[in-house]
Amino acid sequence: MIAITRGVSRSLGDCELTWLEREPIDIDKAIKQHHAYEALLASLGARVISLPALEDHPDAVFVEDPAIVLDDVAIITTMGAASRRGERATLAQELSEFRGVIYMQDPAKLEGGDVMRVGDDLYVGLSARTDEAGIDQLRDLIAPMGYRATEMRLSNCLHLKSACCFIGDETILINRSWVDAAPLGQYRLIEVAPEEPAAANALRVGSAVVMPDCFPRTAERLQAAGFDVRTVDVSELMKAESGVTCSSLILS
Repeated sequence: MIAITRGVSRSLGDCELTWLEREPIDIDKAIKQHHAYEALLASLGARVISLPALEDHPDAVFVEDPAIVLDDVAIITTMGAASRRGERATLAQELSEFRGVIYMQDPAKLEGGDVMRVGDDLYVGLSARTDEAGIDQLRDLIAPMGYRATEMRLSNCLHLKSACCFIGDETILINRSWVDAAPLGQYRLIEVAPEEPAAANALRVGSAVVMPDCFPRTAERLQAAGFDVRTVDVSELMKAESGVTCSSLILS
């Protein structure tokens, strides 16, 4: 198992924001938190490949958005935030060591944070960063490889993975108020604690589920359902409208 990450840019405070009010970010603390996140991934069995920070790209630490990694191919996305498109080249170069690389084309828009994979099914959020044309283009790209794409309707959140994440064992952690759960009826759905609406972003790594340490009630729900939950402090990174899935690409 490989986890591709990228260093925190000192320009992170100039990140793109859609739903959150801008707050000062302690960059040194964010760097330490990211290192702790990488160490947690390594402790769970991942070989962490950390790419250098891109100082001209504040959001570059969030490597999930420029790419979708499937079994044999990595798809480089068009990125709904135009300011982030310069992040793609070095990430694509690294991914080419492990997968064939194909590129989506403008004017369609799509970001990896809007794509939740469950086996051969890709659930794709229609969001401020991903449009209908992006979903259609992705569907056309993956169909010959045996994958299916299902559009998901969102509200009040940045990406699909802000609202729901596959955590293994046929289970999805979800905030039903942010996403229409109708297409997910075949899975076991665990709802976030009502007082923790942003807790649905969680990352399956090996046999564990990684989530931020600021959502203890939701963590308790996962533990009660039999999941091995590991928490990490990513509070400064979360000010940039991120979650734990955003900062790595897991290749297995």
